[in-house]
Amino acid sequence: MEINLGDVAGHVKDTPSFHFCGGYHLDMPTQYGISRFVVIEFLVALTMIVLFVVLAQKIKGGKQAKGRIWNLLEVFLLYMRDHVVRPSIGHKETADRYLPYIWTLFFFVLGCNLTGVIPFLGSPTGTISMTIIFAASTFVIGVYSGMLKYGVVGFWIGQIPHVDIPPVMAVFLKPMLFVIEVFGMLVKHSVLAIRLLANMFAGHMVIAVIMTFISATATYGLLWYPVAAGSIAFAICMSLLELLVAFIQAYIISFLSALFIGAAIHQH
Repeated sequence: MEINLGDVAGHVKDTPSFHFCGGYHLDMPTQYGISRFVVIEFLVALTMIVLFVVLAQKIKGGKQAKGRIWNLLEVFLLYMRDHVVRPSIGHKETADRYLPYIWTLFFFVLGCNLTGVIPFLGSPTGTISMTIIFAASTFVIGVYSGMLKYGVVGFWIGQIPHVDIPPVMAVFLKPMLFVIEVFGMLVKHSVLAIRLLANMFAGHMVIAVIMTFISATATYGLLWYPVAAGSIAFAICMSLLELLVAFIQAYIISFLSALFIGAAIHQH
């Protein structure tokens, strides 16, 4: 049986419906721009709101969070604050202004990553339209914060490295350095989007391809049994690895976003 890569890719891209076992489908009202990933993103956002509103009420007035879930959330929050945002952005008061954004980015990306492990759902972070929004948000926040601190002209002039060169050479070299630095800034933020996309898309694609081996060998008699068993075992191992990747990629995009924002407001 020939494997159709187009059908395989269908498992890791957005669709206008949910597909369940037994051939059941739940179609989305596409005329309103609602798709499977839009519903997942809404559910992740709603879950975050509920969890953190409840957590905020529990620690209101300086009280300690009690319970495994709330202690776990507090550990994540404090770790991101003390080991990611403040060291990357700098001064405590300055860094804490960007803390809500980094927290939101981390948990939203983590939630969207983890839904990819759940059967019949999928990972919205495996699409470029999703990851480019994260990168663009970080870019806009960084540039706006830098211009707010140094002024519009001061921020963009500050992108040129401070080098001691004769004035005659500076006329030619500094515009070139400016273009290179701005281009590098755009590339860094583009890589931020592509890194997350590639890691999430590739993992789900590998699992989808491996599982197609089961149907591809369905007509080969006894060969089907070892292929099916091996494919299922490999898919389980890959799914467990995807759990680890979900946390790592959420951490990386949050850490790099904090670094880029810090670089924008602390020019060298």
